[in-house]
Amino acid sequence: MIFPQSPSHDMHTPPSDIQRYRKLFREALRIRLVEEKLIELYPFDKIQSPMHLSIGQEAVAVGVCEALRKEDLLFITYRGHAFYLAKGGDLRLMMAELYGRATGVSKGKAGSMHLAAPSVGVMGASAVVASTLSLAVGAALAHRIQKKDGLSVVCFGDGATEQGTYHESLNFAALYSLPVFFLCENNGLAVHANLAERQSYQIHQHARAYGIESMRLEEGWDFLKVGDAAASIATAIRQDGKPRLLEVITCRYKEHVGPGEDFAAGYRSQADMDAWKAEDALCQDAALIHALRPELDTEIAAAVAFAEASPVPDISELLTDVI
Repeated sequence: MIFPQSPSHDMHTPPSDIQRYRKLFREALRIRLVEEKLIELYPFDKIQSPMHLSIGQEAVAVGVCEALRKEDLLFITYRGHAFYLAKGGDLRLMMAELYGRATGVSKGKAGSMHLAAPSVGVMGASAVVASTLSLAVGAALAHRIQKKDGLSVVCFGDGATEQGTYHESLNFAALYSLPVFFLCENNGLAVHANLAERQSYQIHQHARAYGIESMRLEEGWDFLKVGDAAASIATAIRQDGKPRLLEVITCRYKEHVGPGEDFAAGYRSQADMDAWKAEDALCQDAALIHALRPELDTEIAAAVAFAEASPVPDISELLTDVI
C-alpha cells in the first residue's frame, strides 16, 4: 500500500494505516536527508571514507526493520547506512565514524563501509561482497546451540548471489534448519553490470532448490508492503526455525560508490529511474516532507556538529582493537 499524497487527508484510510505510514515515512525520510547531507559534505573532504549511498532503497530498510526485534542480529552490506539507522544505530556516532573521529562507532577506524552497532543488533557490514552471509548463518547456528531466541538477518545485493559463499550459506542453513532471514535487495546492478548480463536464474526461485521458502516483492518503493512481507517471513521463521528468503526489487538513485550520477556510463536510463521515482513516496508526498523536515534537519545538523567537534583518534589507538 502506498499513499502518493499524505494519508492524513484521506478519510477512507484507517487511522492505524495512517499512523504506520507516517512512522515509516519519517524513518525513510530521515535516512534520505542524512545521505543528502553526506552528499553536501563530500566535496569538502570531510567524509574520510568511500561511501555507497542507500538513496532510493530506504523503503526496504525501514520495512524490514519494522518486523525485527532488538535481539535479532542484522548483518548488512557496505551500502548499509539505511539499515544501520533503521535498526536503531546512533546517528551522531555514525556521522563521527564517517568523519574518521574518535567518537565514531568504531573510533573512526571503520568508516562508511564497516558500520556496526551491536547494542541494537547491527553486527557489522563488510566491503567484500557476500562475506556476511556465512557470518549470519554461523550466528544462527550459535543461537540454536545456546538455545537463544532471535533471528539472524542478512542483507545482500543481487550480485552476491553469484558468489560461492551465498550458495554454501543457503545450503548449510537449509540442511541444519537454521533461523536465517535471507534478504536480497535486488537493484538489478553489480557496479555497472546489468542483471540480464549476469544471471540466467530468478533469485527467489533458485533459493527453492535448497528447500528454502521464498518470496519476491516487486514494489520495493512501498515500505508498508515491504513491512508486511518481512513480518510474514519473520513470524514464520520464529514459529518453525527454518530459513527463508525475501527478494525485494529496488532502485539505487546514485552511482555505485560516491555522491554523483552515472547515466553517462550508459548502462541504465533516466526514464527507468523516473518511473521508479513516480512511485516513491519520498519523491511524491511533498506535504508530509514539509511537515517532518524541520525536526529532522535539526537532528542531522546536531549530528554533523557533534562529528566536527569530536577529536581525531590519537596515535596510541593505531593498533588497538586489532585481532
